[in-house]
Amino acid sequence: MKIKGLRWYIAFLLCLASALNYLDRQTLSVLIGTIKEELHLTNASYGTINAWFLVSYGVMYAVSGRIVDYIGTRRGFIFFVSGWSIANMLHVLAASVGQFSFFRFLLGIFEPGSFTGGVKAVGEWFPMRDRALAIGIFNAGTALGSVAAAPIVSVIAVHWGWKAAFFTTGALGFVWLLPWILFFKQPASHPLLSDEERGIILGGNSDKPGKTLPPRLGQLLRMRETWGCILVRAFTDPISYFLLFWIPIYFQKQYHFDLQKIGMFLWIPYAAAALGNLCGGIIPRILIGRGWDLDRARKGTMTLMTAMLLVCLYSVTRAGNPNVALCLVACMTFCHGGWSNITLPAEVFPQNAIATVTGLGGALGSWMGALAMLTTGRVVDAYGFTPVFIACAVLYPTALLTVYRLIGKLGVVRIIPAGSADPNPAA
Repeated sequence: MKIKGLRWYIAFLLCLASALNYLDRQTLSVLIGTIKEELHLTNASYGTINAWFLVSYGVMYAVSGRIVDYIGTRRGFIFFVSGWSIANMLHVLAASVGQFSFFRFLLGIFEPGSFTGGVKAVGEWFPMRDRALAIGIFNAGTALGSVAAAPIVSVIAVHWGWKAAFFTTGALGFVWLLPWILFFKQPASHPLLSDEERGIILGGNSDKPGKTLPPRLGQLLRMRETWGCILVRAFTDPISYFLLFWIPIYFQKQYHFDLQKIGMFLWIPYAAAALGNLCGGIIPRILIGRGWDLDRARKGTMTLMTAMLLVCLYSVTRAGNPNVALCLVACMTFCHGGWSNITLPAEVFPQNAIATVTGLGGALGSWMGALAMLTTGRVVDAYGFTPVFIACAVLYPTALLTVYRLIGKLGVVRIIPAGSADPNPAA
């Protein structure tokens, strides 16, 4: 028996993995108000805890890309999902800033594998024209996990305590592994894939079959496209971590939201982010259907999202009403998701390099995020959130300019000849 549209089921399974990844990651953000009271933490202490997560996350983002490129997507997900699930469950043992920092550091070791592996899986299962949408579906899970975190974690914490929330969300990863182990195989040999869809997948990829080992790092680092993908993540990932870790505190500090209100309302910005991730793939696909090429469609979408973000970031600094602020933040997260920064390596690199380049970009983005976390707590304590929103407004246009100047034409897989110092786009 063959399954029609099997590649989209794979995208949905990847979406669930990233949802669980962010559910685990966001558990602390939802509970931090309660934990701060119990352990007498400051915003600066919370920033330090998050910085330790991002330090290990950054290192392992680079390493996880190489691991996934070498051991394969299937085994890579088994290793990383098991690791982050255990790390999240271990948070029940934390009772101090140092202990929370250690368990966040441990969580950061395993969580990057979901994204390097996910982008690689999309490269394996989707032709070029579908990759932005497939990655949008997969990456929408990050927002769905954040949406689920607010009500699920708050309900568990209210009824059974914050430790039960860490244990429960961590255990869900092992539930996800069952369908992954049974269901995921390469498209060339998948018994449930129809010959017609196999032809779409394999015929729509520009990569040469049989080339499995990743290129040497030196080859990749000589390419301006590699540095373009890396720098885009360095500029935009700190904003991702700000929206993920600090939005609950923003509404607590600025509008006096308690845990109940967080559970009731703060799923909205993350739901908007999920919709933005999908629209970041759907809008270019619609434009391509109307005759645009992939490069013009994707860059046009990113330019539109950047313009909308600048309006929202300016307006939120002047909002005095929590409902208006919530709408503006939701619009920000929508546009941030629609920017689709994680998609870029899959639009310019062959399958055997996608995870490595994604890992390098995620590594630098995480380290920049760690610096931002250390700075954000101190800035918020001293000056409030306005300087942080202004910094975000500078970073988006900078990232967009980097796409135009360094990455260049999207939708053309670059050839990486052995030992080449001047890689050229494939014809």
